[in-house]
Amino acid sequence: MRRLAAAWIAGLLLAGPAVGLSAGPAWGPELASRLAALEAAGDDEIGLYLREPGEGGERFGWRHDESWYLASLIKVPVAVELLARVEAGELALDETLMLRERDYVDGAGPTNWAEPGTPLSLGELLEPMLTESDNTATDLLIGRLGLGAVNARAQALSGGGLGPITPLLAVRREAYGRLHPGARELTGMDFIRLRQVEDDERRLDALAERLTVPRSALALPSLDAAFAAYYDGGLNAGRLDAFGELLAAIGEGRALGPGATARLLAIMAQTVSGEARLKAGFGPDIRFAHKTGTQHRRSCDAGIATRGEGAAERRMVVVACTRGERDIERSEATLREVGRAIRESGAFGP
Repeated sequence: MRRLAAAWIAGLLLAGPAVGLSAGPAWGPELASRLAALEAAGDDEIGLYLREPGEGGERFGWRHDESWYLASLIKVPVAVELLARVEAGELALDETLMLRERDYVDGAGPTNWAEPGTPLSLGELLEPMLTESDNTATDLLIGRLGLGAVNARAQALSGGGLGPITPLLAVRREAYGRLHPGARELTGMDFIRLRQVEDDERRLDALAERLTVPRSALALPSLDAAFAAYYDGGLNAGRLDAFGELLAAIGEGRALGPGATARLLAIMAQTVSGEARLKAGFGPDIRFAHKTGTQHRRSCDAGIATRGEGAAERRMVVVACTRGERDIERSEATLREVGRAIRESGAFGP
């Protein structure tokens, strides 16, 4: 039924503008048709927002005005808040924070390999937060900046379309807390140990054992149900067009001064997570300063893509997310095909 519906939508789009936009670009119907075909062929729903920077630039949206879980895309406003405070002279990138055992959060990145007691500068935390999606580095920076300041910056730059941002450890506590309230008291190291149990059923057994409760005391039957309940809460979520506005503010120099803008985009251009996502579909002639996000049955990739130089340069804010597929490699393949569809539809020119 879903595949038939997607095919029907594709037929409608071929005769009209892009989804949800009053006047889509000329290349919009082809891109919309290809997105519908991708959805029909797999288990992921796709969300996409394209925005050409500048007044009157082209726009395209596909489920862009729905609420999407953004995962680690929220690390971009953390970076903007840090660099804005550095610009204002309130902080310095060589300021150091002491890594403590309670600071560790499961996930990728080099900070988890550092010993407790290691001093880490704000600059040393900024780069892996963006390029390797380092969760421990992120929570250390949020702790230094203040969660209220990060949220205020995100709301101001997005036009108010983003839900509350939380520390990454709170994501685990809130998701697993849907299973049992005791999970909200677990430490980062507890979640690192749970993460090492790859099978979902065995992980629930391990959670019950850690909480010293019977498995029957867990309120929901599966991790799928726990994360679905967590996503319904709207934390670390938002509209894709709102996140696109935040990226446009960066690209247009409205979020930071010229030096900090160049620094931020240079770091994002070195992102190593998500090599198989949009970037793989764009091809080698499109440069992409971006950030990825990954969570249970959720994946995202967003940034500023550039093709050409000088007068022939074409820039586009791109925000893409998927939801539904359990296998992350399949979701990454979907995002790769989204990138290919954007390029081949003509969004970056002939």
